[in-house]
Amino acid sequence: MEMVSNRSFTFTTGNGQRSRLRRLKDGVPQGSVLAPILFSIYASDLPATISRKYAYADDLAIMHVDGDWLAVEEALSKNMTTLGEYLQTWKLKLSTTNTMSAVFHLNNKEAKRELKVNFNNETLPFCSEPKYLGVTLDRSLTYRRHLESLRKKLTSCAALLRQLAGSGWGAGATKLRTATLALVHSTARYCAPVWFRSAHTRLIDPTINDAL
Repeated sequence: MEMVSNRSFTFTTGNGQRSRLRRLKDGVPQGSVLAPILFSIYASDLPATISRKYAYADDLAIMHVDGDWLAVEEALSKNMTTLGEYLQTWKLKLSTTNTMSAVFHLNNKEAKRELKVNFNNETLPFCSEPKYLGVTLDRSLTYRRHLESLRKKLTSCAALLRQLAGSGWGAGATKLRTATLALVHSTARYCAPVWFRSAHTRLIDPTINDAL
């Protein structure tokens, strides 16, 4: 109860000016450990939809599978309306800048086809390579773009390790091992069960070996 009641704040500028005390009437503290759990409890009564729902804290995705493009668009548009009414009832606001539609299939003839999902009389932006929870997805789920981005991150980490492992000076073996696990392996393993079967994992193998 202390997390969600009797909370207040003040605003202080760089030159020392300070606002009067204001109370917070809703929401949870930004970055708090309990915030995702509290939000999950708050949104536990999400309405039933034709599409499947996938949620992680306040990140929500809906997915509908059908061989007919119009059926997919109709189902998703209807579900977006349902979810919009739910959000309005519980005083939640949809992040329009982060809400988009995407499509995944292996039909190369329809590679440039875009979904037209409507919400509040507007068509949601279509993204051919959306990023969800830090993983970049592509139409055929090859994860090539994600692994290309991951390779750049790992290359930067390996370069830093190279600086720490100077021949005349530098960190000892134990510290280097800890740094490698923290910088390289933790980055490389993020969501690995999702993309580890990709044919493009060879993109990151040399960089991981270089770090080792």
